[in-house]
Amino acid sequence: MRTPQGVSLTYGLLETLGQSIVSGFYDGRSFPTEADLCTQFSASRTVAREAVKMLTAKGLLSARPRQGTKVEPVAKWNLLDPDVTRWLMERPFSNTIYREFTEVRLAIEPVAAYLATRRGDRADIRRIRDGLNAMRDHAAEPDQALQADIDFHVSILRASGNPFFWQLRELINTALRLSIGITNKVSGHTASIPAHEAVLIAIEKGDADGAHAAMRAILLESLELIEIYDPTTTAE
Repeated sequence: MRTPQGVSLTYGLLETLGQSIVSGFYDGRSFPTEADLCTQFSASRTVAREAVKMLTAKGLLSARPRQGTKVEPVAKWNLLDPDVTRWLMERPFSNTIYREFTEVRLAIEPVAAYLATRRGDRADIRRIRDGLNAMRDHAAEPDQALQADIDFHVSILRASGNPFFWQLRELINTALRLSIGITNKVSGHTASIPAHEAVLIAIEKGDADGAHAAMRAILLESLELIEIYDPTTTAE
């Protein structure tokens, strides 16, 4: 039976290696052998083997006889894995990954808003409105405003009543943090309270097409802002 300390060491190595792989540290380099991992990280063979096994299950690594362990391309990563999506947040800036995350949102959130008009109950609507009110109340506080914006969008996922959408909340949460965090940094741009309120009003009125269109408009604007964002020139 694995000890709690063993579990802690394994997850510590998993975190270190996962972040390194996703950030591109091993791009163009050979992944260390089990013996090298033990030496570099003062880890036992059991800990190194378990960490590599977990990274393999997440699609980041593959091991083949006589070929050793190698880092897999992004297309093979399990992007729905919470650890992988969290590590993606720490990658060097790339318009591509931000755009792709927002495209995922565009495929899901307008439909979630549409469904929320049919399935959302009073508690669901209250959570969405609480998110909007918090966005308004904390407009001058970036971190709190970002969290409120995320709460607003995630509440709509919940209100959709679709358990598959709700299962994707960690992915959407990460996508929100990435895309909203970037678009809110664009000079002179903050989340539009009226645009978000339009989504809520449509949901409250049971206007499914209106909710879909209002949410789609928010995300299309985000895509446009991500395309023009340049972290070397954008003012903080």
